[in-house]
Amino acid sequence: MTTTARHDDTGLEPGTIRHFDHLGFATREQLFFRQPEPIDDTWPAQRLAIALGATLYVPATRPDLADVIRKRRAEGVISMVIDLEDAIADHEEDDAIEHTVAALRDIAEKPGDPMLLFVRPRSADRIPRIAAALDTPSAPNTPPALAGFVIPKFNSANADEALGEVARASELLGRHLWVMPVLESAAVVHRETRDDELTALTAHLSEHRANVLAVRIGATDICGYFGIRRDRDLTIYDVRVAADVIAGIVNHLGRSDESGFIVTGPVWEYFADHERMFQPTLRHTPFRESDAVYFRQQLVSRDMDGLLREITLDRANGLHGKTVIHPAHVAAVHALSAVTHEEYHDALDILAGDAGGVRASSYRNKMNELKPHRNWALRVIDRAAAFGVTRQGVSFVDLLTALADPGPAGRRTATQ
Repeated sequence: MTTTARHDDTGLEPGTIRHFDHLGFATREQLFFRQPEPIDDTWPAQRLAIALGATLYVPATRPDLADVIRKRRAEGVISMVIDLEDAIADHEEDDAIEHTVAALRDIAEKPGDPMLLFVRPRSADRIPRIAAALDTPSAPNTPPALAGFVIPKFNSANADEALGEVARASELLGRHLWVMPVLESAAVVHRETRDDELTALTAHLSEHRANVLAVRIGATDICGYFGIRRDRDLTIYDVRVAADVIAGIVNHLGRSDESGFIVTGPVWEYFADHERMFQPTLRHTPFRESDAVYFRQQLVSRDMDGLLREITLDRANGLHGKTVIHPAHVAAVHALSAVTHEEYHDALDILAGDAGGVRASSYRNKMNELKPHRNWALRVIDRAAAFGVTRQGVSFVDLLTALADPGPAGRRTATQ
C-alpha cells in the first residue's frame, strides 16, 4: 500500500490518501483553515490510528466486493474491514474467503485511490489460509490494499496465537501488517475478571506494540452478555454495564503515556429510517446559526441524532474514530473528527511552553493549563493532521452539509 506522494495546492497525485479528498478544491478551501495532510504510513501508530476515522465494515459475501470497496473509497471512506465473522453465516465462510482473496487481487491488479483495508477472519487460525492464498505465483506481491487484520473475540487465552499468526503472515507476504484486536470477551465484560484480563491483555499487546494499530470495542457482544440491545434513542453510554466495560478498557489500554493505545469507538448499529421521527436532543442553536434547519431535520429523519450524540460522547470518554456498518454514517464521524479553529489554537497555546502554568485561551473563554492539558493538545494535533482544522465560524454542520451533497462544483475532478 502506497500512502504518500507529492501533492500541490490543487489536489493529490495518485497513490495518496487524504481525508475529504473527494471534495473539490474550492469546497475544501472554504471549509478548512488547515487542510488535512496526506496520510503517511510512517506516522506514529497513534496518529495513523486516529486517521482511520469511520471504519466501515462490509460483508465478505458481496459478489461485487472489489467494486463496493472502490465505490466507498470514492465517497470518502478511508478505512474498511472485509468481514468474515459476524456478517456471514457459518456455511458461507469458504465462499466468503474466496471473495475476499479475489477482491484483494482485483484491487492489486487495478489499483485506484488507496485506502486502509483490513480483513476480519472468524478466528486467527484462518489467517494462514488467507495469507497463503494471497501469496501465489500469479500474485507474488502483497495486494497494496491489505493493511492488516482485525481479530474478533481477542482475549488473553488466544492473544499469543492471534498476534503470532499476523506476524507470520507479514513475513510470508513481505510487508508490515497491522493488528486491531476487538475486546468483547466475557473475561473483559464481567467485573470480577475484568482487571486481571485487561492487565494480561496490556502485557500481550505491549509486547507486540509495533504491530498494534488500535484497540476496538465489540459493544454488541458486550451488551449480548446481559441480553441487552440498546434502543436507537440511547447511546452506548446510557447502557451502564457497557459503559463500565468501556471505562475499564480505556483505563487500562487508553492511557496517554507510553503504555497506552488508541481505542476506537464502538459500532452504531441503526440504519436510517425515513418513516420514523423522534424528538432530537441535539441543541438547536448551532443549526440555526448555520442556517441549516432543514438539513438538521433530514439528519433526524435518518436517525442521525443518536449517532451524533454518541460520537461526541466517544471523544469525551477517550475514544477516537468509530466502527460503522452503513456508509451514511461515515460523514458524521469525519465531520466531528475535524478540529475546530478554537480547539487548534488552544492546543497550540498549550504546546507553546513546557514549564507549566495557566494561560487564557486566545478565544478569551477558558483557561488553558499547560501541564494537565498537554496530552489533550497532542491528540488535537494528531487529529488536525488527519482531518484538518476548520475555518473560524465553520461548524460540523457545514462539513456535514458539504459531505452529504457536495454538488458538481464541490466534487473532486480529474485535475484535482
